[in-house]
Amino acid sequence: MPTRPVALVTGGNRGIGRGIAFALAESGFDVVIADLAATADTVETEAGLATRAARCRFVAADIGNLHAHAHLLDATWALGGRLDCLVNNAGVSVASRGDLLDVSSESFDRVLGINLRGTFFLTQAVARRMLADTPSGHPRSIVTISSANAVIASPDRAEYCVAKAGLAMMTRLYALRLAAAGIGVYEIRPGIIHTDMTKVAAAKYDRLIADGLTPIARWGEPADVGRAAAMLARGELPFVTGEAINVDGGLHIQKF
Repeated sequence: MPTRPVALVTGGNRGIGRGIAFALAESGFDVVIADLAATADTVETEAGLATRAARCRFVAADIGNLHAHAHLLDATWALGGRLDCLVNNAGVSVASRGDLLDVSSESFDRVLGINLRGTFFLTQAVARRMLADTPSGHPRSIVTISSANAVIASPDRAEYCVAKAGLAMMTRLYALRLAAAGIGVYEIRPGIIHTDMTKVAAAKYDRLIADGLTPIARWGEPADVGRAAAMLARGELPFVTGEAINVDGGLHIQKF
């Protein structure tokens, strides 16, 4: 009997990562979730994956620490002897929102070190191992969760915007490098999604949505992002690579 495809979801304990992990499980994947540490959120996510008939493995890993990548990949391949989909979801927001002219080098280095540098080199390590593997016959993909801020400027969190814009270019670069091996590379740009990260600005976003910020007048949910990621992981867009999918209720559409 062929083994089930395997996905690795970074930042998988909760929020968007959990929504993606659940959607992948519902699509027949076994799932490795990576996060900084096992918590009550981890237990809840693992239970949800079990109810979806998925094998699950949790790996404690800080993607900003490049030395941790080898252990993470060894643990991932140990689950099923393969990796069919990497979902780069782990990331941090700015420590505090404020004037662009007050951004510190420490905050800049922290956000880019995790969101961009860590993601780039984890993707590099995964790509190398995927290329060394014999293809299983299941579509293989790398999906990076960036943000609407890859293209929409928010001056009160400049370093976050810079990191997400970098991920957009990273997606295109890896798409070019891996296309010949049949590995699709994609970017998903969530808009305003209900997560712990957006709680700090919930009242602001409630007001903006009520005032018509997005054509689809509601918050996004982690499951909305999960459905998009699972579609890509299943290989349903085989003639597409390097593309960004906006899961933002139409926020990206310019209007006058």
